Amino acid sequence: MGDVSTFDKKKRKRKAGCAICGKPMVTAFRPFCSDRCKTIDLGRWLGGDYRLQTNEVPDEGELLDLARAMEERKER
Repeated sequence: MGDVSTFDKKKRKRKAGCAICGKPMVTAFRPFCSDRCKTIDLGRWLGGDYRLQTNEVPDEGELLDLARAMEERKER
């Protein structure tokens, strides 16, 4: 079996890819490769694509807010 320190060195040499498309990361847009991928990720956050599931039940006020938001979307 290989030495752990050898494994760590090999692992560190790998360059991280863009979180969206996998292309090489650009420091200016870290952890993305471009402004486009950065904007795609922001859109996913704002659209609710990234969320944690929970067993909590929303209170009545949250349900009413959600219902209003859904009605406003239908009207557009």
